[in-house]
Amino acid sequence: MQFHNNGQAIYLQIVDYVCEKILRKQWNPDDKIPSVRELGMQLEVNPNTIARAYDFLKQQDIITDKRGIGYFIAAEAEARVQHYRKSVFIETELPPVFRVMRMLGLETNDLQPLYDQFKKQDAVA
Repeated sequence: MQFHNNGQAIYLQIVDYVCEKILRKQWNPDDKIPSVRELGMQLEVNPNTIARAYDFLKQQDIITDKRGIGYFIAAEAEARVQHYRKSVFIETELPPVFRVMRMLGLETNDLQPLYDQFKKQDAVA
């Protein structure tokens, strides 16, 4: 995995990676996920960074740990991930978009046809 130097901590980028796996239904409720060491090796990241990401995800009730067995996707993980990611999007990603829209004189209704086209193309992909 390539990590971006966008000011976001690597452990939060790993949180996003896990969240995307859940939202794309690649990891489902009650699935066992890679151990801290396994994911560290896969992503070429220090296991302590993975542990920090997993701890954050546990605090959000997105994953659970079963002592001696491993980490698992929580039953309500998808809904919790959507809530978490919506909050992050609204707080951090949307304000710069709105600023650019205002500078360019764009309104939300100008974006609707573009969004509809994106949804059609994304459904095919």
